[in-house]
Amino acid sequence: MERYSHLAGRILLALIFVLSGFGKLTDPAGTAGYMKAMGVPTLLLWPTVALELLGGIAIVLGFQTRLVAVALAGFSIVSAVIFHSNFGDQMQMINFLKNLAMAGGFLHLASTGAIGFSLDTRKA
Repeated sequence: MERYSHLAGRILLALIFVLSGFGKLTDPAGTAGYMKAMGVPTLLLWPTVALELLGGIAIVLGFQTRLVAVALAGFSIVSAVIFHSNFGDQMQMINFLKNLAMAGGFLHLASTGAIGFSLDTRKA
């Protein structure tokens, strides 16, 4: 049972990143405009797409799970602070807390590594 729940947890954690990365990939101009409006250099667009899309896929596959989980936890916290710190707007506060919750899930994943059904355990 643990193997299945761990895989399901990895998929659920990664889903938002895969979909978000794909969305940025299909509308880079819109994403760059939003980044610029928030004071984020558009130079970071493609590294962001790569981290979200490839990092999300790596989590699902259980590839380099600990390393990728730490990277996505850090990304979640940084993006919460940059994009969701307007606490006067309840939706932004919810998104801020969502990002922190995702970071917590990734930190937990970083501490356990991938369990069963993963490329990491296959190598071991």
